Amino acid sequence: MKSTYSYDKLFEIGKVDPKVWSSFTEHLGRSIYGGIYDPDKDFSDENGFRKDVKKEVKDLNLGVIRYPGGNFVSNYDWKDGIGPKKDRKKTMEFAWSSIETNQFGIDDFCEWAEEVGVEPMIAVNLGTGTIRSAAELVEYCNHDHGTYWSDLRIKNGHRKPYNIKYWCLGNEMEGDWQAGHMSAEEYAKKAREAAKMMKWVDKGIKLVACGSSYEMLPTYLEWDRTIMKELYPYVDYISTHNYNMNSGQGNTDFLASWKQLDTHIKNTKNSLNFVQSLQTKYRDKQVKICLDEWNVWNFQDIKLDNLDDLNGMTTFELKSAKKWEEHPAILQEKYSLLDALTVGGLGIDILNNTDAVEIACLAQLLNVIAPITTDEKGNLLKQTIYYPFALLSKYGRGTVLQPQITGDTQETSYGVVPIIESATVYDESKHQLHVFALNSDTENEATLSLNFSRLGKTSLKQHIEFTGNDLEARNTFEDPEKVIPAEVTIKDANATDVVLAKGSWNVLNFDVE
Repeated sequence: MKSTYSYDKLFEIGKVDPKVWSSFTEHLGRSIYGGIYDPDKDFSDENGFRKDVKKEVKDLNLGVIRYPGGNFVSNYDWKDGIGPKKDRKKTMEFAWSSIETNQFGIDDFCEWAEEVGVEPMIAVNLGTGTIRSAAELVEYCNHDHGTYWSDLRIKNGHRKPYNIKYWCLGNEMEGDWQAGHMSAEEYAKKAREAAKMMKWVDKGIKLVACGSSYEMLPTYLEWDRTIMKELYPYVDYISTHNYNMNSGQGNTDFLASWKQLDTHIKNTKNSLNFVQSLQTKYRDKQVKICLDEWNVWNFQDIKLDNLDDLNGMTTFELKSAKKWEEHPAILQEKYSLLDALTVGGLGIDILNNTDAVEIACLAQLLNVIAPITTDEKGNLLKQTIYYPFALLSKYGRGTVLQPQITGDTQETSYGVVPIIESATVYDESKHQLHVFALNSDTENEATLSLNFSRLGKTSLKQHIEFTGNDLEARNTFEDPEKVIPAEVTIKDANATDVVLAKGSWNVLNFDVE
C-alpha cells in the first residue's frame, strides 16, 4: 500500500487560526463541578479550581473555550451564577435533568480562563432567554463602569471588564430537544435583534450564528440558508456541530468518518457561498465556520427515544443517573485506541478545511465525552483521544499546504477515500514542516511518499507514532499509559518514503533548509 503526497508552497489551503485548537465546557455532569471547580480540596487552589486541571489545560495551548453550553445554556439564567455564593439558589437544570447549584458562573469562568491562558467564548441563552438579558450579559462582562450591570460586576470583585470578544447566539436552536426550540424564521429574527443590542453595548464583539447542527435533521442546510439571508450583515461566524459514532459499522468505515466531517464542513461552506452571492452590500464580507462541537461520541451512557405521549419529541434516558441529582457523573465516555485514531483523522480533516474553519472546539474538555478525566481523589487521567488532540495543537500551526495525491484507495460508506489521509503544515518562521498521517488499514502497513522538492531540502527529525495491537485498549486510572504515542527510530533522515504501521496515526516533523 502506497500513497504519494506532492507539495508546492505556492499552493496553500490556508493559514491555521489559533482558535482551531479550542475546546468546550458545559454545566453538564462533572465537566465543571469536579472538573474545573472542586472547592475545599487540597488539590484545588483558593478559588476552588483544580490545580492539576489548570496545568494540563495550559499545556494544551487552547485558543478559546466555549461556555456555558451546549444544551444547558438554553434554559440558563446567567444572573443566577453571580454574587456571593451563599446567596446563589439551586435550580432545576432541564437540559440534563440535574440540579444546578450555581456555585460556578460567568465571573468564575472568566477568572479561571485567564489563569489557564485562554479566551472565553460565551454562549447566550436565545431559547428561554431574552434579547435584553443577552445584551445585559455583554454589559456585565465588557462595559467598564457607570451602569447597573457593570457596577455590579465591580461590586462582585471584578474591577476590570473581561472584554470578551466571541459570543454565540444560542445553541442548536433547530433541534426539538432544545429549550425554546424555534423555526429558522423565528430564530433569525430573535438572533438579529439580540445581535443588534449586544453590538450596541460593544460594537467590537464577534458573533456566531447558530447553524445546522446535524445532517439527520429535516431542516439541515435549509436552516442555514434561511437564517443567514437575515443574519449575514450581523454575524462573523456560523456554527455547526459534528459527532462521529462507532455504531458497529466496522473499523474501516469508522476510521474513514473524517470524510463525513469533510462533507459536512463543505456543505456549510457552500451554504455560506450561496447566501453571500445574494448580498449586494456585503459581498466582500467573509463569514467563517465555527465548528464549536466536534468529537467521537459513542453514546455509552445515553439512550435516545421518541416518546409517543410527547408527540414524538426527541428525548433521552441516562443510564447512570437518576433525575435531579447534583452534577452526576454522566456521559463519561471511556475512549479506545480506535476512537483516538478516528479523532486524529478528524483533526487532519479540520486542517484540510482551514480555509473555511476558523474556530473548532473539541467537545468537551473535562470528564464529559472528554480527553481529560478526573476523579474525586485528585487524580487526573489523559484518555486516548487526548494525545492526537494535544499533538495537533502543538504542531498544527502555520500554513496548510494543498497536496496532489496519488495512491491506494478503499471503498467506504462515504465513497472511495485514500487509505492514507494526511495534512501538512508549513511553519515558515521556524523552517519546519509538520505532517499528520492516518493509516486506516488495520491489517497492513502503508508507505507515505512525500514529495517536497519544491519546498527546499528537508530532513526528518522526528516520527511520532500512535498505534497498538488492541484497537479496544483504553487508558485507566490503574494503567494510565497503556495507550500512548511513541517515537520511531529514524533510520534515514533524507528518505522521502515513510512506513506507517497498520492502524496508526502519525506526526512527522521535518526541518526545511
